[in-house]
Amino acid sequence: MEQDRFGAFIEDEMNIEPASKGLLDHMNFAVKDAFAVKGHVNSAGNPDWQRTHSAAQKHAWAVDQLLKNGALLRGMTVTDELMYSLKGDNIHFPPTINPHLPESFSGGSSSGSAVAAAAGLADFAIGTDTGGSVRIPSSYCGLFGIRPTHGVITLDGVIPLAPSFDTVGWMAQKPDVLAAVGECLLPVQEESSYRNFYMLEEAWELISSETVKATLNHSVSKLFSGRTVQQCHLPFSSLSELVETFRIIQGVEAWQAHGRWIEENHPQFGKDIAGRFDAASKMKRDEVFERAVQIKKQFRQDMRNLLGSDSLLILPTTYGPAPERNASFEESEKVRAQTMKLTCIAGVSGLPQVTIPVMDHGRPIGLSLISGESTDKQLLAFVEELFKNNAH
Repeated sequence: MEQDRFGAFIEDEMNIEPASKGLLDHMNFAVKDAFAVKGHVNSAGNPDWQRTHSAAQKHAWAVDQLLKNGALLRGMTVTDELMYSLKGDNIHFPPTINPHLPESFSGGSSSGSAVAAAAGLADFAIGTDTGGSVRIPSSYCGLFGIRPTHGVITLDGVIPLAPSFDTVGWMAQKPDVLAAVGECLLPVQEESSYRNFYMLEEAWELISSETVKATLNHSVSKLFSGRTVQQCHLPFSSLSELVETFRIIQGVEAWQAHGRWIEENHPQFGKDIAGRFDAASKMKRDEVFERAVQIKKQFRQDMRNLLGSDSLLILPTTYGPAPERNASFEESEKVRAQTMKLTCIAGVSGLPQVTIPVMDHGRPIGLSLISGESTDKQLLAFVEELFKNNAH
């Protein structure tokens, strides 16, 4: 087993054997330190959390399913503190090293899982995605990654952040592996064919540079050759309002999930995490929150009407490639803010999104596809077929 030189694992060589044979025979996987593994005390990225919690009595449902389908669990990976960040560095652990861009961030909060998969330390890795925590590190580290339809996979045994958005996601270097994991975790779903392909104009306008935009456009042309790709607009007022909707609901739910523990234990947080929880502590289930809930409900319906079961939305996964570690705080915050405008589309609508790796002059970036509600398997099969037909 290759040694972890990338800081991916907080506990390596767990080597929990498969419970039986199955679709994932001879594969191994890594799991984010937010999933219960029997006998392990989760840290959720914070030593104070680990100190105040006990070892799990049983595996999280998702971990159990993967073991039952023939996969070996290699180890537990680093996460940003309480999964409340998208950067990928945690003050309590050595930095996770992006195998493609060692001087840049790996993306969070499923940073260790992405690094483990990208470095070939695991065949695939699972994480959680609330605001982009699987999609962003997948994009930054050159991986295929999926955030499934909200609610289709149980979060039993997973530490929450904001239940209205929390999902179990996974990432891999190969689309067929991504699809195989989906067969093990996703329920039976009806499948049809895609007939409509839309490029979301508001999303494409956000891209950080003309070079990145040109690279992604070239990928769309290549992957969707022979298909008609149309331009479309968001069936909603603005991405800024969507981001605000996400921020309000996430903040209220994050404080509801962890506020009491924070007040009782006074954990040591990194500056950005402390700031987020401080802001969340001041948010209430008031008229502003109720309006956000109504916007979320309406947007979900609007997106269901737009996509149905036969349409795809094509957009960049992130604002650009992984930001460098030596970037200023202001630049990092700009990247976060712009990227959240992209990730909140699937987050607020609850729809499945797969990010596809694209290389831009040696830097990984992601191209994303958002599909209709509960079309996860259909989307995974489509992506797998796309790459069979466009082998490169």
